[in-house]
Amino acid sequence: QVQLVESGGGLVQPGGSLRLSCAASGSIFRINTMNWFRQAPGKEREWVATIANGGSTNYAESVKGRFTISRDNANNSYYLQMNSLKPEDTAVYYCNFDLRPGSSSFSRNYWGQGTQVTVAS
Repeated sequence: QVQLVESGGGLVQPGGSLRLSCAASGSIFRINTMNWFRQAPGKEREWVATIANGGSTNYAESVKGRFTISRDNANNSYYLQMNSLKPEDTAVYYCNFDLRPGSSSFSRNYWGQGTQVTVAS
C-alpha cells in the first residue's frame, strides 16, 4: 500500500512564493520519477515539472526559472518551490509518482489528492 500526502497550498499575492510538499509512504521499492501537474478551472491538467530517480529535472516553459523541484531521499519527500507567482499559476496542484511498489514486479502511477494554489491580490 502506497500513500501520498500533499501540503503547502494557499493564497498568495502576485510575486509571492509558496512551497508545495508531497510525501510518499508505504511499501515502495523504487521511485522512478516524480512529477508535479496542475489543473486550472476549465482547463486540462498540465505537466509542470519532473525529477527523475537520478536527480535530473525538467520544467514546463511556463514555469522555468521560477519553480524548482527537489526531494529529500531520506523520507521520500518531494517539493515544488514556486517563486515569482503569477495569477495564471492559480490551479490545483497534484503530485504524481511513477513507482514500483514493494509488493509488485511492475511500476504504477500514483496521484496525490491535490492542493489549491491561488495567486491573487
